[in-house]
Amino acid sequence: GEDVKPFTPEKTKEIVMSLQQPAVFCNMVGDWPALQWNAKYLSEVLEGKTIQFRLGLKRVDLVPQFETKCSYVEATLEEFLAWSCGQPSCVSGPFSCYDYSKYWAYADYKYIARIFEDKPEIFQDIRWSDFGFPGRSGKESTLWIGSEGANTPCHLDSYGCNLVLQVQGRKRWHLFPPGDTSFLYPTRIPYEESSIFSKVNIANPDLKHFPEFRNSTAHVVTLSPGQVLLVPRHWWHYVESIDPITVSINSWIELDADHEARVEEAVTRMLVCAIKSAENPSEGDPWLNPTEVEATSHEINLQYLNKAVSVYLKCQETSVSEQARSSSTGAEQRTNALCKRKRREIICEPEGCTLLTQEFDFSTPKAAELQKIPFGPHLIQVLPQSDKTNVMGAVGVESDGGDLPRENAGEHFGKLQRQRKRLATSSDCETAAHQRDADCSPCTSQTALSTNDVLDCLVNPRVISLVARLLLERTRV
Repeated sequence: GEDVKPFTPEKTKEIVMSLQQPAVFCNMVGDWPALQWNAKYLSEVLEGKTIQFRLGLKRVDLVPQFETKCSYVEATLEEFLAWSCGQPSCVSGPFSCYDYSKYWAYADYKYIARIFEDKPEIFQDIRWSDFGFPGRSGKESTLWIGSEGANTPCHLDSYGCNLVLQVQGRKRWHLFPPGDTSFLYPTRIPYEESSIFSKVNIANPDLKHFPEFRNSTAHVVTLSPGQVLLVPRHWWHYVESIDPITVSINSWIELDADHEARVEEAVTRMLVCAIKSAENPSEGDPWLNPTEVEATSHEINLQYLNKAVSVYLKCQETSVSEQARSSSTGAEQRTNALCKRKRREIICEPEGCTLLTQEFDFSTPKAAELQKIPFGPHLIQVLPQSDKTNVMGAVGVESDGGDLPRENAGEHFGKLQRQRKRLATSSDCETAAHQRDADCSPCTSQTALSTNDVLDCLVNPRVISLVARLLLERTRV
């Protein structure tokens, strides 16, 4: 009766750390207790505890529905379930202002370590050790609970790669490779550390104002319960819930490439905060994402930049010394310990720093390399769509879902320990969800350039990457 998994933890980790295209793992989590984490079960475990939900309109506009455009309510999962079923009890509840036929709700990005802080034993229901990451459990994971239509605007994560377990319902993922970045019109407004958003609404692209989007290549997959999706580093993704209730669990896997990314993020933060803070407040541009508490001062941002540079250089030195030591002793094994990272308080343990990028090639894999990947019924490639312009049309992978949990049961603590905080509950129920900011809208007939136009050029990922490298070269002189 022992559950035999198709890949050993060592082989799974090798795949995760080397594969640079999205793929779905099947039959890897059949014995995980977390497969019981449907919304009803979680409601019972939380015992009436309230969590914050983000609400957006189901109506699809040409402009992405960023978090700055949403409403927020505090509610229990029981109230959320009643609302999603259209029960009359919701007339006077926290969802009373929101018609289920017009709105979706998303309890996204909830730290499992935080919402279940009084039940730490539940962390062991999630076993990322099966994927080659011993010690990683629910404590280093986040939870996502949404209604039909709930979605995350298209973005890429600056740090790490992503493992996503689908527990209840199905979610459709639209993924774009890093090479498509210019076709997705990247922007840092709204600003959130480690998230680069796309100006394009993937669900309804405005090809008139964003014509280069036609050149993008979408990889689309519908993730079913019991499946685990690998989202490689810097892959863009737009995610939508397509069933009445969805539950997902994810964990971000740290990479040594994150050290340089932290320098890039520090430069970006310094520029965005300096320029947007100098702008006339009467402009009313909601440039700071609700996940960011406040715009930090120039002094704090400069300290953060120097700390990020210091950690990068220290880990580079450690890597060089370890390589020399390994070469001299003929050691074949290298430590897999990583630098511990925090958002603004970066801690580095030099003896534990290694450069995984030297073990694995993070560039686009060649055909010969892909042949070494054991694709098959247990590891499914997420293939590109044939029609580049019809982004929402076809599905690259549709699967019946391995490890389907019984009874209709159906992201690393703080996304590399980054604290996200939400806006207070919206007092005007529908105002925030209906708002549309002119600066975030597609180009209008006006010819005057805005602050955001300048920022889109200054903090373009290609520009920031060059600036970061120049800064790192300067520190070595």
